[in-house]
Amino acid sequence: MTSSDSRTQPSGHLRIALVAGEASGDVLGAGLIAELRARFPQAEFAGVGGPAMRAAGLEAWHDSQELAVMGLVEVLKHLPRLLKLRANLRKRLLAWRPDVFIGIDAPDFNLGVEQWLKQRGVRTVHYVSPSVWAWREGRAAKIGRSADRVLCLFPMEPPIYAKHGVDARFVGHPLADAIPMQPDRLASRHALVIPDDTPVLAMLPGSRLGEIEKMLPLFLQAGGLVARSIPALQILLPAANAECDAAIRAQLASQPDLAARVRVLDGDAQRAMIASDAVLLASGTAALEGMLCKRPMVVGHRISPTTYRIVTFFKLLKTRYVSLPNVLADAPLVPELLQDDCTPEKLAAACLRWLGQPAAVDALLPHFTDIHTQLRRDASARAAEAVAELLGVPRRDLGYVRAV
Repeated sequence: MTSSDSRTQPSGHLRIALVAGEASGDVLGAGLIAELRARFPQAEFAGVGGPAMRAAGLEAWHDSQELAVMGLVEVLKHLPRLLKLRANLRKRLLAWRPDVFIGIDAPDFNLGVEQWLKQRGVRTVHYVSPSVWAWREGRAAKIGRSADRVLCLFPMEPPIYAKHGVDARFVGHPLADAIPMQPDRLASRHALVIPDDTPVLAMLPGSRLGEIEKMLPLFLQAGGLVARSIPALQILLPAANAECDAAIRAQLASQPDLAARVRVLDGDAQRAMIASDAVLLASGTAALEGMLCKRPMVVGHRISPTTYRIVTFFKLLKTRYVSLPNVLADAPLVPELLQDDCTPEKLAAACLRWLGQPAAVDALLPHFTDIHTQLRRDASARAAEAVAELLGVPRRDLGYVRAV
């Protein structure tokens, strides 16, 4: 199929294919579909997505959970099924003849599909850059061989792609659009039925069972140490799903004294963070969310000793920091306690600093606000505009226009 073939569909409507590999990608995809539909009311959307994308109008050939496989062992276990799914998806996409294919995150799956389609004349977009600023910058060139355009959530990413001749656009982060610049802490406390003067520590060890198994014991020990200094402390522990809830409660069952001050929430991570006085979390998107919620945080994380030795010996990490608040500021705004430094004692001491020094919290907040402002760009609209521009559609054209 050539690119010109893709512009004349039997239905006469623009066809946009999207593939999102997990829940976060489903949310991004839903926002993008809504903005693309505003520009192209008669467009057809199909591919792989979750409930949010289906509600936005996606004809889902597969559910995004079918791609949500993490860890080497799990990937190997599911590899035959994933390869079969990818082969079937390629055939169906080629038969459907999309005007553009948009892979949302899930780079291990999407970049291969993008490259295969690009070689056959389909325009391709990759939405959410892998962390080229932290690991193996040379991947940027490889991504460029797969995607005609990369849509980046962070401002430091397009310059890296530019060095490799790749068209990349900073569109902003949807979380920065969704979270208010001044979150209502008292309203969150009232919704959770927490007295205004109760000291609260939010605890987010991760949203996957492996993360909970590895990090929660350390976090709970740290929480116990904090509670010795602050007897009125209440701990909020959001569970991402029923499996995580069961894993959390299983660990609490052996610590009845600590369990009495812990509330396990059904999701509600963002509200828990806003309601808190400080947050103890594992590195990842939660650190970005905590920053946008304007809460002081302590980042604690461990990886396997073997992986850590490989990363350090070969100097694979290309940034001084691992948590997004520090990476975006290029400064140590929040403590990062990693590997051997990630101990209950050090985690507790760092939490107590935030809980006991209001002036330190006040000094932190302007930095968080500056980063929030930088990331708040109406990301879904900017992403849709970048896709429309790739299709050859004039900027801010709200009617259907066939790509030329």
